[in-house]
Amino acid sequence: MRRLHAAALVTLDGVMQDPGGFGETAEGGWAAGYFDDEAVADSIEQLMGCDTFLCGRVTYERLFQAWSGASGEYLQLINQMPKLVASTTLTGRLDWNATVIDGDIAERVSALKQEPGKDVVLYGSATLVRTLIDHNLIDTYKLSIFPFTLVRGRRLFPADAPPVSLHLTRVRTLKT
Repeated sequence: MRRLHAAALVTLDGVMQDPGGFGETAEGGWAAGYFDDEAVADSIEQLMGCDTFLCGRVTYERLFQAWSGASGEYLQLINQMPKLVASTTLTGRLDWNATVIDGDIAERVSALKQEPGKDVVLYGSATLVRTLIDHNLIDTYKLSIFPFTLVRGRRLFPADAPPVSLHLTRVRTLKT
């Protein structure tokens, strides 16, 4: 059975919004200074075990604009990987090797996990993450925690969300 890995870049206070500086917030781009060769290698390692990229519409649009056609080992892996996009406003086949998920998101992701193949990786996509948490479909969280706070912005686990019981499986500290 395939596993679903939710990966997110978060500040110490849990903000996950606009780490790449794609124009969502004035504070966007807060993670950029931390991406040295070690951090890129860590990201590549995670992608090597996956063959499907899952995201919500907003994340898809931001990443497509910034990453499609870009070069480098990490971006080459992302660009080649089939993408499934959860959206109620987009339809059909999309650019960047992407397809909109038809029908019920939770049912489709549950079925995807039963199909043969490598694991599935999910980036960002706070609304989609909430849906998948509610249906107990996320197997692991890879949270890259950055040593500062933003105070405001979208959080991976919002204040009004029900508790989620997790256990720590691994900690890795990068130089940056």
